[in-house]
Amino acid sequence: MGKEVWRFIDSGECSPYYNMALDEALLNWHSEGKIPPTIRFYEWNPATLSIGYFQKIDREINLDMVKEHGLGFVRRPTGGRGVLHEHELTYSVIVSEDHPEMPKTVTEAYRVISQGILNGFHQLGLEAYFAIPRTNEERKSLKDPRSSVCFDAPSWYELVVEGRKVAGSAQTRQKGVILQHGSILLDLDEDKLFSLFKYPNDRVKERMQRAFKNKAVAINDISSRRVSIEEAKTAFHKGFEDGLSITLEPYELSKTEKDYVEELALQKYASKEWNFKR
Repeated sequence: MGKEVWRFIDSGECSPYYNMALDEALLNWHSEGKIPPTIRFYEWNPATLSIGYFQKIDREINLDMVKEHGLGFVRRPTGGRGVLHEHELTYSVIVSEDHPEMPKTVTEAYRVISQGILNGFHQLGLEAYFAIPRTNEERKSLKDPRSSVCFDAPSWYELVVEGRKVAGSAQTRQKGVILQHGSILLDLDEDKLFSLFKYPNDRVKERMQRAFKNKAVAINDISSRRVSIEEAKTAFHKGFEDGLSITLEPYELSKTEKDYVEELALQKYASKEWNFKR
């Protein structure tokens, strides 16, 4: 039997609103049976702070610094914490909940989908492995994160190299479809990242930033050579094909599809009602 064919979209650099709208559009189209399961790669222009669906802006986000750095800002339809999308490859996976290869639980679906990311790191020569919290304290910290920063701690089945997190992912399930998207860090500006959040005082901020160095790392901080965005795309494209035992078929959106996404971006993801509702 031949491998299942999934759709592959490389949408390049897009606005934060378009990026979130396209992920939602793909989920909608897949739920309606209009498209097969899809994997998408994308980047951000401008560099953007995205926040999780449930995050409270007033309590957690320093919007003055977001503005000072000239960053975009958008709320994701998925949970999780704040992510600075700057020097990274972002991916999304859209697949039906009742796909025969997809487990029913969120964490096990993470494991299956993230196998593609794991294989991508191996393609780059990095010894990545899955984070599996083992102690009760580690499991509790996943339910009750102390930081607003996504890469501050690995969640179930997220990717770790030398004990530090190298990819952060989030998942939602709507209309019978799984949407998982996440960041694969090529480089990381820690000072910029930590300037975007609120802290009780400077001492707490400094302590959290010091601790962060032991918890998260970018590919180019641990790779023996610099990895470009194009090399990363090649590695993770093959990683997903091998990890999920699929064939990826390139696809370009039609004008009608692009118009739909642009309208959704404008009406929903660019709106204050969506971004500032919490």
